[in-house]
Amino acid sequence: IADRREGIGVCGWILVFLSFLLVLITFPISIWACIKVVREYERAVVFRLGRILSKKAKGPGMILVLPCTDTFIKVDLRTVTCKIPPQEILTRDAVTAQVDGVVNYRIHSAVSAVANVTDVHTATLLLAQTTLRNVLGTQSLAQLLAGREEIAHSIQATLDSATEQWGVKVARVEIKDIRIPMAMQRAMAAEAEAAQEKKAKVVAAEGEKNASKALQKASMMLAESPAGLPLRYLQMLTTVAAQNNSTIVFPLPINMFGSLGQKSTGG
Repeated sequence: IADRREGIGVCGWILVFLSFLLVLITFPISIWACIKVVREYERAVVFRLGRILSKKAKGPGMILVLPCTDTFIKVDLRTVTCKIPPQEILTRDAVTAQVDGVVNYRIHSAVSAVANVTDVHTATLLLAQTTLRNVLGTQSLAQLLAGREEIAHSIQATLDSATEQWGVKVARVEIKDIRIPMAMQRAMAAEAEAAQEKKAKVVAAEGEKNASKALQKASMMLAESPAGLPLRYLQMLTTVAAQNNSTIVFPLPINMFGSLGQKSTGG
């Protein structure tokens, strides 16, 4: 509110004097119409002959209002939780999405909220919707999905600076939900599945590589010890027999067939 040095004028003071006189004449009946109670979480902006009586709101407690010249408006200072309806936006990479959110704000200056804006709650809600669309329109879909907290802080800073002259302090902004088309969801799911399959194949290939190296080292160790292979063979048979199998296959070494073939040829 701009500073004004001019007062209510001579006629105004005459009306105020007559109002006081009326209160005195009708006392104590008129006192019930003059005394108003303002709750702890409320403030009262008093107008006298159309002018704001003080730059600071009245309350809490009892305030005195003249019946003929004064009017007042109560303003709630508690935090308001405002739900932003789903907004259809177009991201920077041309993807359509629906985004909704929640804004928490409170009025810290009752005089500014009454004198500078018609309906402070409606104005804050509409500004929050517009700011949400403007900020999210500059982000890509990946940034929108991964950077919700940073985007929420950016929206909060923009809203706070815009509503300062309305006496509103934006406490918190949260992006509640992001909805994208089903075709885009299927494409993202297919991309994620392909990425997981790629990682699985890489891990399997690494496992095969490590296993082949281990087998190579094991074969070299068994080649150095001829008795190691039969022992390993017997250990494997013990493991197979422990599984309650009714049939056990005994593989025969290839060199035995070779020696039998040579004997039959010689005979």
